[in-house]
Amino acid sequence: MQCTDALRHTIVENLSAFEVRRATDDSLRRAAVAITVTDVGPGTDLPGIEDSDGWSSAAALLLTRRSEHLRNHPGQWAFPGGRVDAGETLIETALREMQEEVDVALAQDRVLGVLDDFVTRSGFAMTPVIVWGGPQLQATPNPDEVASIHRIPLREFQRDDAPLLVQTHTSEHPILRMPVGEDWIAAPTAALIYQFREVCLNGRTTRVGHYEQPEFAWR
Repeated sequence: MQCTDALRHTIVENLSAFEVRRATDDSLRRAAVAITVTDVGPGTDLPGIEDSDGWSSAAALLLTRRSEHLRNHPGQWAFPGGRVDAGETLIETALREMQEEVDVALAQDRVLGVLDDFVTRSGFAMTPVIVWGGPQLQATPNPDEVASIHRIPLREFQRDDAPLLVQTHTSEHPILRMPVGEDWIAAPTAALIYQFREVCLNGRTTRVGHYEQPEFAWR
């Protein structure tokens, strides 16, 4: 799967046919994250993901590992994002956070659409904003917030063993994880990835808001 205009068109078409669900609880704090589609670039550094012919132009999602110094969710996998400031729209928040965290400035015409709100155990209604970064996107981590940046190829999220569902004592619903190389990403980030896969890539209406989050992600 290459980072081309054809992929962009597919994502736009699939999003246009998707009926978005919004959280209606006014007590929730609003947040937005940028799910940015770009290419893998010059190789990957994750164990279990091997380079192949044409790898650099393969489509990917841009994810980060949060700084260990952060008070909330240190060291966890995440998309660039954060709380909505007063007077901001969700799209403005996602784009601002992407610039602040990974030094990527994109205009609103790069936004392809949004997915369902995901309500976190920490009390946020998180809106995933799908952004077209395109090939050769340059990103630099802000060390105050981001430990590292990773471009995970989309084909990694189409693996036969994804998603991984783990039963838990905290909910009747399982925790959702998405395998990445020899590692895995947990909900809420994994739930957003899975819905992106199902809706944007496969054209399937799949809901993820019911999936549980591991207890380390509650804080």
